Amino acid sequence: MKLSFFAAAGFTVFILILFAGIFLNLFGLPGTVVVFFDVLFYAIFTGFDHIGLKIILFLLIFTIIAETIDLFFVIGGAFQPVASKKSFGAAALGALGGIFLLTPFCGGPGIWIGFFLGGLAGTLIIEFIHQSKLKAPFRMPGRVIFTMIGGKIFKGIIALSMIAFSLSNIYS
Repeated sequence: MKLSFFAAAGFTVFILILFAGIFLNLFGLPGTVVVFFDVLFYAIFTGFDHIGLKIILFLLIFTIIAETIDLFFVIGGAFQPVASKKSFGAAALGALGGIFLLTPFCGGPGIWIGFFLGGLAGTLIIEFIHQSKLKAPFRMPGRVIFTMIGGKIFKGIIALSMIAFSLSNIYS
């Protein structure tokens, strides 16, 4: 299948926005919403050729579930890391490292999984360094940090599932 320049550029932007959606999840931002709207606009621009309304509805339900559960994690006391230049940089470096580490072993899915896990690792490293500099009374308890990690992994798995489901329908 040969794509025109504009189709290839559009698909590249589509893929980059999917990566941005995963990245936003690492900082407590609505990355699944970004993934959903990215797939929705892709479906609209391609005339619902590969992505139909049933898939859009499925992704909408997953988005609502992910964001609702994330809200419950935050209400329940899950710690949200501070979004700083250091944490963004560490997450970006970790994401790139994760891609390079997992792609040889997992192929295409390794790119997405490595991006998420590497970004999560980078974020956690910066947060652990930040916590270690605080005096004991000001540090977050382990339970709170563990809840944050669980919430991010849950939301990341949903985002990765949404991406895998979307791309499998596009490529099939």
